[in-house]
Amino acid sequence: MRPRVAGELHPDQVGLDRHGLRARHPAPHCDRDPPFRGAAMRTGIIGTGRIGSTLARILVAAGHQVVLAHARGPQTLGPLVAELGPAASAAHPAEAAARAELLVLMVPFEGVRGLLPPHAVQDKVLVDATNAFGGPGAPADLGGRGSSDLVAEWYPGAQVVKSLNTMHYETLAVAGTAPGERLAHFTAGDDVKAKEIVAGIITDLGFAPVDTGPLHSGGILQQPGGPLFNRPLTEAQALAWISH
Repeated sequence: MRPRVAGELHPDQVGLDRHGLRARHPAPHCDRDPPFRGAAMRTGIIGTGRIGSTLARILVAAGHQVVLAHARGPQTLGPLVAELGPAASAAHPAEAAARAELLVLMVPFEGVRGLLPPHAVQDKVLVDATNAFGGPGAPADLGGRGSSDLVAEWYPGAQVVKSLNTMHYETLAVAGTAPGERLAHFTAGDDVKAKEIVAGIITDLGFAPVDTGPLHSGGILQQPGGPLFNRPLTEAQALAWISH
């Protein structure tokens, strides 16, 4: 979970309410069915605050299984698991990493290092959805490095992809199934196959995957202080920005 950023856009400011996305342009014949869908996977979500629990809900709704974990232990996740039903289970972080096919880090950035045994994520896709802050609303000074660069350094056997960190949790909850143009989620990474896997998940959730490039340069675009952080764009707007 990330702190609220000063001046952060609320969903109402980008055409959203709690019930869905109001289309920016009339699109009575808009076909929101994506051209492809990702394979149903068991996704481990490490961190179950507002953003992590929101991701779990929409993944289950899209037909995926989830393994939930956070530092306080699986016994505290009973209500959320009961809400999500048989597609959800709870575990300790290391166990979730072992059981999942894909992992998403949604914990505070300062808690990432040492959170998982490196062997637990060996050869697995590890989505860095964390945000590095140095104070309330202020990006952390990482000396020119991207936060995902550090995640990849701490977990050298993982295929790290930066994604799912730029969108407000209220927007994430409703925009993927709302009418109108799909909103973009960004992917950055050095492994093409890993980015394709994450892009398939994003598509399943009703969003448009947009590749921002390698982990270093593309990840910096997405992290706090970067031009794509907390900037809801449609697929067309995102592709136009990337290509400019």
